[in-house]
Amino acid sequence: MIDETSELGPLDPGRVNMMDPLEVQYWCRELRCSERQLEEAVRAAGDHIAAVRETLEAGHGRIQGGRA
Repeated sequence: MIDETSELGPLDPGRVNMMDPLEVQYWCRELRCSERQLEEAVRAAGDHIAAVRETLEAGHGRIQGGRA
């Protein structure tokens, strides 16, 4: 069986949609963070990926690389 999330990305690659479990899974893998860390970063910074990444890097979770 093919892992559908490995080939699919978010509908809007500039935003994190916390209401879509597949997108949450994608962003957690891409940003190398937990779902909780992602949720906290989105709550703190909004859903724009640049702000989420910056928030994670600033210490609201850990980020080890990835790209957007």
